[in-house]
Amino acid sequence: MIKTLIIDDEPLAAELVKEYLMDYPQIEVVAMCQDGFSGFKAIQEHHPDLIFLDIQMPKITGFEMLELLDEAPAVVFTTAFDQYALKAFDAQALDYLLKPFSKERFKQAMERVLNQLRNPSSDEDSGLQSLAEKSNRLVVRVKNDIKIIPIQSVRFFEAEDDYVAIHTEEGKFLKKMTMKQLEESLDPGKFARVHRSYLINLNEITGIEPYERESYLAKMRSGEKIPVSKSGYARLRQVLGL
Repeated sequence: MIKTLIIDDEPLAAELVKEYLMDYPQIEVVAMCQDGFSGFKAIQEHHPDLIFLDIQMPKITGFEMLELLDEAPAVVFTTAFDQYALKAFDAQALDYLLKPFSKERFKQAMERVLNQLRNPSSDEDSGLQSLAEKSNRLVVRVKNDIKIIPIQSVRFFEAEDDYVAIHTEEGKFLKKMTMKQLEESLDPGKFARVHRSYLINLNEITGIEPYERESYLAKMRSGEKIPVSKSGYARLRQVLGL
């Protein structure tokens, strides 16, 4: 059996997906959720093979929910908004159903889903951990809870192996992504990559001082000093108009 979750804040849309799935005896719908928080917890509990996922939902979006998963199941997006299609396929979603969708369109999606689940590509990376969206917040896991961090509250970001450490007044939080992905998701007028391992909030800088040969330290409001490389210093001079 293919364990399946339906995550959608529109009850009628969720029921329609469930109804269409009745034509597929190999599918077992193990839960239906109406927001990303409950969807995340249901995935942890049931470990589904497949999810039908709305994008715009209360609390956190479908994309943000996927970012929280260590291992993502196969995903079919169901949404009323077509502007997310490219992002969905960048995340290697199996399909993207634009509401309202017909039973025939749903059948096409299921053919693709069943084919993929029967013949998974051994070298295919789901890419769901690397979703970076230009927004005003970050969503991270804190043990079994979910925390939403406003971008403006971040002092600086620091690379830690496969994770990025997010430093705020409340403490440090880890998110699985690369510095490159993070940098691309941030406003370059507010955050600058000053070192291969550091991205800083420009509003948090109180000064820059020489350190070693062709390197500097950025002094932060919090009292911390962040390494600044030669290229990072040139970038800071440009964005700060020095």
